[in-house]
Amino acid sequence: MIATWDQLRDLAEGLGLPQVVRAYPFGHETLKAHGKNWVYWAALTDAAVFKADKAERDFLQDLDPERYPVHPHYQPHGLLLVRAGMIDPNWARERLVQTWRDMAPKRWLKDWEKAHA
Repeated sequence: MIATWDQLRDLAEGLGLPQVVRAYPFGHETLKAHGKNWVYWAALTDAAVFKADKAERDFLQDLDPERYPVHPHYQPHGLLLVRAGMIDPNWARERLVQTWRDMAPKRWLKDWEKAHA
């Protein structure tokens, strides 16, 4: 299980996806993909922050509130917190790849997929 930002960052960067860079908004390290926040560690709670639509987030929080905590700062946004030490690496890998694809400009993604088929 992933328990630290360093472990999650190394997994994310190890995917070798293009258009991923480190950034430091508000003094905290984050990974951006295609110029947008992709994944980061919550400064307010010891949890990773992944993009998610609100319906999925609410479903996961109802299913396992210990793993997917609620924090008022993140609640209004399409973000999913996953508690440190409870992040399955396979789940995180799949989540990161899908989010990266969803964030990519469609024409750019089509050309990239064609070049990497």
